[in-house]
Amino acid sequence: MDNTFTVIQRNIRLDFPHRAYFTHGAFDADNPVLGDILKPLLDGCLTKTLVYIDEGLVTCGKGLVFGVENFFQHHSKTLDLVAEPILVPGGEEVKNDWKWVEHIWDAINRFGLCRHSFVVAVGGGAMLDAVGFAAATAHRGVRFVRLPTTTLSQGDGGVGVKNAVNFFNKKNWVGTFSVPDAVVNDFRLLQSLPENQKRAGYIEAVKVALIRDSSFFKFIEDNAFALGQFDARSMEEVVRRSAALHLQHIAASGDPFEKGSARPLDFGHWIAHKLEQVSEFEIGHGDAVAIGIAADLLYSVKVGLLEQETADRIINLIRKLGFNLYNEHLNKRSKSGEWIILEGLEEFREHLGGQLTITLIQGIGQGLEVNTMDRNLVLEVLEDMRENLRVAS
Repeated sequence: MDNTFTVIQRNIRLDFPHRAYFTHGAFDADNPVLGDILKPLLDGCLTKTLVYIDEGLVTCGKGLVFGVENFFQHHSKTLDLVAEPILVPGGEEVKNDWKWVEHIWDAINRFGLCRHSFVVAVGGGAMLDAVGFAAATAHRGVRFVRLPTTTLSQGDGGVGVKNAVNFFNKKNWVGTFSVPDAVVNDFRLLQSLPENQKRAGYIEAVKVALIRDSSFFKFIEDNAFALGQFDARSMEEVVRRSAALHLQHIAASGDPFEKGSARPLDFGHWIAHKLEQVSEFEIGHGDAVAIGIAADLLYSVKVGLLEQETADRIINLIRKLGFNLYNEHLNKRSKSGEWIILEGLEEFREHLGGQLTITLIQGIGQGLEVNTMDRNLVLEVLEDMRENLRVAS
């Protein structure tokens, strides 16, 4: 048998500009940001656009919907809003039900959008994930603009390159890596958020500071009181710096589409993702990440990576920002008596080709990757959290 073969190889190099804009009032007629992003590729043509809005943003009135319609009316010589803004559920609901992806595909098909057209999504991180996945898979990729509307999505998930929906009862199991044409962080959209959603983005800022930038951690620490009072200037600066660090990692890490075994920006997330699932998404992502970070800090102390004093300093800041650091769902057991939360480790391993890679820290601004987690020490951490971090009822 002749086992000889030939190979032809060519390297494909692609350049993806990843732009995040920071503004106030993106849909104001005189704000140039969106008009420039959506401008037609060909002279004399209109840019077909579909706009999706997180329905939670319009529960108190249709002001945002009217603002979007007025914006496109003002730019009617270059932009074609092919349908009234379409409302979709926010939160995990839109990611848990496949029908929403099919609805978006149907609209893209029905209104004749192509790869010169745009889908614009205005909403929180989960909604951006689902709409982004539908846009990335229609026509192998319709152009996509994100307008994140929470501190969590403006500083973290909304400026990333991942889109996904949940499947097999697993978070983000079906998805794509796709660089959006633009991210527009409109700070005005943060003003009407409930306090828990304003707070949620703080923990992702703490996370990226802990693994990347000690000076940013110090800034958050110095401004903890103002952030706890939701001072607009302090919130905006935290969002801006958090977004910048996330974009820098995506652009400069050498692995923007996560083909390797490391997920450093998921510090504290192996517990967080599982805790969200175990609670049937009763626990929000920010609150779950706060608990996950606390657990990984205590684990880092137990294995000798981190000084107890440093862990206490970080935990104190997280509490000052308003987060609880324990939840009874951590104690849930399977029918066999196993701690369900430990399945989070296996799901992380599954994502990364069978090699477990967890990010811990050995100091503020000093992330470190480890490939093993001692099960008994993890259980000790959970017990310590139950005894020492549980808020008395």
